[in-house]
Amino acid sequence: MATKLSLTLNAKRYDIDVEDDFAKFLSTQMAEDFNVSGNNDLKLLLQAYVRKNFALYEQEKQVFGLIEKIKSN
Repeated sequence: MATKLSLTLNAKRYDIDVEDDFAKFLSTQMAEDFNVSGNNDLKLLLQAYVRKNFALYEQEKQVFGLIEKIKSN
């Protein structure tokens, strides 16, 4: 089943259909990064994108570090 989430960027509303399991997580993340009940400018979107990619970068470093640690044991 799909859930529809909405976000307004530069006064244009975008509806996003996501799986129910992912919807709760994404909704929480969007609420942290955006004004989900109002308008958001593109600069805010870019800042959120960079923050999320930095978090992904850090997670990837940790995963590769753990893999190396497991290989060395």
